[in-house]
Amino acid sequence: MKNEQNQSVYYGKINHKGWPIFIAATDKGLCFVGSLNDGIDELKNWVDKNRSNAMLVENKENISPYVYQLEEYFDGKRKSFDVPLDLKGTLFQESVWKALQNIPYGETVSYADVADKIGNPKAVRAVGAANGANPVMIVVPCHRVVAKSGQLTGFRGGLEMKKALLALEKSNKMGD
Repeated sequence: MKNEQNQSVYYGKINHKGWPIFIAATDKGLCFVGSLNDGIDELKNWVDKNRSNAMLVENKENISPYVYQLEEYFDGKRKSFDVPLDLKGTLFQESVWKALQNIPYGETVSYADVADKIGNPKAVRAVGAANGANPVMIVVPCHRVVAKSGQLTGFRGGLEMKKALLALEKSNKMGD
């Protein structure tokens, strides 16, 4: 707890090929990826709620490794991320976020598939809630989870962003 009181959350904005997004990181790793076209208030609200004792500091140098990998992703050159993450959630949320990282690029699974994967097949709704609480969307690819029917459902960044991310991955996967 004491470390969090003095923790800095560094942030900056990506604005690459029509993807203006705020991101943030601590000294431990990436901790936040914002929604498409949402302003700084989304990040400030997240920090207030999840890192209440942290200081928000604009610092492009500290976030540059994360910006670089996200830009490669948007260019279709990166299909997975290997940057450190600083995720804080419940044990259940963290198990869901870990399972999400194993969904292959350009593919989708259902919430029930994720619930099965974490060994809790009845927790489909809780998986959906954990998906919604994912602070580092795109890097932890919660956009690859869809309804069992295949329909696009809830996404913190909005369904248009989810649709755009899936289309981006589909178009880049075709060349594999």
